[in-house]
Amino acid sequence: MLKLLSIAMVVLLGIHGLIHLMGFVAYWPLNTVTELPYKTAFLGGRLELGAGGTRLFSVLWLLAAIGFVVAAVALLNEWGWGMPLLVIVTLLSLVITALDWGPAFRGTLINVAILGVLLLSPMIARITPQING
Repeated sequence: MLKLLSIAMVVLLGIHGLIHLMGFVAYWPLNTVTELPYKTAFLGGRLELGAGGTRLFSVLWLLAAIGFVVAAVALLNEWGWGMPLLVIVTLLSLVITALDWGPAFRGTLINVAILGVLLLSPMIARITPQING
């Protein structure tokens, strides 16, 4: 049961990463994404990045997409560096979704949930043997 839950979490992390591709596509801009309209001002219009800054912002979305997918694969294969990568990419994702709070607030909430699970995972690991034993 626990293995199935782990696989489900890895799949959800991969999907979360793929959703970040929308930010890359929208802010490069490669195409119109209805949920993320192109703009150059973030933080509710208080942070003007300009066209070049917005392209850099889009690259951060791409890095988050790649990072989540790679972290998901690493966690699935139980590679030791998967968890630290997941922490880093979640923090990156938290920053970029918070900067674009209006359309990306759901991503911010998902990132907070991921960080919450990561913080609780040592406690969960301690009680898991008691549940299975």
